[in-house]
Amino acid sequence: MDKPRAIFDPIAHDSVADAVIHQIETMIVNGILKEGTRLPSEREMSELLEVSRPKLREALKQLEDDGLLQVKHGEGSFIAKLTGTAMTPAFMDLYARHPEAFYDYLEYRREQESFAARLAAERATQTDKDIIQGILDRMDAAHEANDLEASKIADINFHTAIVDASNNSTLIHMMASIYDLTKRGVFYNRNYLRSIDFAGSQLLAQHHAIADAIFAGNAEAAAKAARDHIDFVERSFRIGHLREEREKVAGKRKILWGQA
Repeated sequence: MDKPRAIFDPIAHDSVADAVIHQIETMIVNGILKEGTRLPSEREMSELLEVSRPKLREALKQLEDDGLLQVKHGEGSFIAKLTGTAMTPAFMDLYARHPEAFYDYLEYRREQESFAARLAAERATQTDKDIIQGILDRMDAAHEANDLEASKIADINFHTAIVDASNNSTLIHMMASIYDLTKRGVFYNRNYLRSIDFAGSQLLAQHHAIADAIFAGNAEAAAKAARDHIDFVERSFRIGHLREEREKVAGKRKILWGQA
C-alpha cells in the first residue's frame, strides 16, 4: 500500500487490540481500505499506530479470523474479497452471448451513478474534489495522446472516485462489484464506443460536465449530467449495433451481386 501514513491514527485507547480492529474496520466500511489493498508491514503499522507489535499481531489475527484480512506468506496482509463476484464466470459468459442484457446493466448504472453524483455534489470534501480533478487531468492527457488503455483506466477511476465522494458506504461497495465487471470488459467495450462518430470527445465533455456540477455543489445538475452520460452511451451503442447489422446485410447482398 502506498503512502500509508495519512490514513492511520495513533491508538490512544485502553483496549489496544480492539482499537486497532475498530480503526481498520471503519476504513473498510468507508471504502478507504478496499478489497486487495496491501497493508503496510507489521513494523511499519506498529510505528504508525503507536502500538506494540504483539498487540498489533493480536488485532490482525482477529481480523483474519473474521474474514476481513487475507495473509499471504511472503507477500503480506491484504484486505480480503468482501463483496463477492456479481456473477459466476458461467453467468458472465451467458451475458456476453446475450448483448440485450447490456442495456439492463446500463439502466442499473444510470440510476446508481446519478444518485452517486447527486450525493457527491452535496457531500464531496475538497480532497474528494482534488482526486476527481486529478483523474480528469489524466483523462484529458490520455485523450490528447489517443491512449485507449489509459483512457479506459481513467474512465473507470473517474466513476469510482465519484462513488467514493458520495460517502455512502453501501453504494461504494456495491458499485465496486459493478466496476469490476466493467474492468473485465464483460459489458462495456469503451474502445468500440470511442470509434463511433467522435464519441471520445463527447465522452470527455460529459465527464467534465459531471465534475463541474459536483465541484459547484449543484446536486440536480450533477445527477442530470450523470444520467445524460449513460443515455449517450446507450444511444451510441444502439446506433453502432444497428450499423453493424446493416453492414452484415449489405455484405450478403454484395456476395449475391457478385454471383449475378
